[in-house]
Amino acid sequence: MEALLSSTTLQLKPFHPPSSFSSLHSPFSSTSALRVKGSRKAETFIQRSQFSTVLPLRVSASSQAAAAQTSTSISIPSEMKAWSYTDYGSVDVLKLESNVAVPDIKEDQVLIKVVAAALNPIDFKRRLGKFKATDSPLPTVPGYDVAGVVVKVGSQVKELKEGDEVYGDINEKAIDGPNQFGSLAEYTAVEEKLVALKPKNLSFAEAAALPLVIETAYEGLEKAGFSAGQSILVLGGAGGVGSLVIQLAKQVFGASKVAATSSTGKLELLKSLGADLAIDYTKENFEDLPDKFDVVYDSVGQGEKAVKAVKEGGSVVVLTGAVTPPGFRFVVTSNGEMLKKLNPYLESGKVKPVIDPKGPFPFDKVVDAFSHLETGRATGKVVIYPIP
Repeated sequence: MEALLSSTTLQLKPFHPPSSFSSLHSPFSSTSALRVKGSRKAETFIQRSQFSTVLPLRVSASSQAAAAQTSTSISIPSEMKAWSYTDYGSVDVLKLESNVAVPDIKEDQVLIKVVAAALNPIDFKRRLGKFKATDSPLPTVPGYDVAGVVVKVGSQVKELKEGDEVYGDINEKAIDGPNQFGSLAEYTAVEEKLVALKPKNLSFAEAAALPLVIETAYEGLEKAGFSAGQSILVLGGAGGVGSLVIQLAKQVFGASKVAATSSTGKLELLKSLGADLAIDYTKENFEDLPDKFDVVYDSVGQGEKAVKAVKEGGSVVVLTGAVTPPGFRFVVTSNGEMLKKLNPYLESGKVKPVIDPKGPFPFDKVVDAFSHLETGRATGKVVIYPIP
């Protein structure tokens, strides 16, 4: 039964961006990540960043010794730029507001100056009103994935501090009461437990491409009971989740064989991610393969065919579409501890984000980014960067 949604009003006041954040407009940090060039070739690119968070140095002295301490005098405005919608619908409902109130933080939250964000299918499904019964009240600032800098901490925050570079999925439950104020804004508030320190080798744009999809990939593999020595078939291997399932299955879980499907132009990408068998779904029916798999991870909604490719006693993970036994569906729970666990694989380069070649999209092109994502042809993640 649909819940009756209440409506609130965005606070409109003159916006004066602070000069203290001019350094946040700098490009990517030093990193390597997979990019898809054209339609057929995956390549590694390296981008450098001049981004730095500068905190003034305060020096104090005592009778025993002089000690240098960092001061936390970061200026935070009262208003910000943010994308929002006041009604459910197509991309036309999205509006860039210039005078949205910067969200307050709770005791267990941090305030993040957003440097990059990313889109997921759940973002446009939510905007279309598919989760209306459990959604937060309108108006909504969309966005789950975030990468940025902590500029304020709540009184109960234990580990993070101002100046920390972090990333995460800001919604603990993806469709059950997600935050009214998401990551497509200059600032966002999030519980400390949902974020982790950004991998040092990744840019903010690359880090923003990871949280929801890497958590979905990992949690799905865990729920399927996937373990070392087993085989897996990934349906939609070039997508945001699928590209991470391939890598995690191989590098983290120790798969004996990874097969994945994609269109013709993305087969080389699958191989570069670690797929042992790249299947062109426009030419082959994966369900007719003689070899069956311990787990089939379906990220594209082909449940009826997926169950024909699994071994007896195996598992089929279904993210979208109809569920046919032994398939099962789950909705990811955001988990900062999971990100911490996976950070070493990211920092070693064994697992890499995949960013759609049409991006990153600048902040004022969010409508174009949504439109591209909704074609269903995006490769990897659609990233928004830079965010003023």
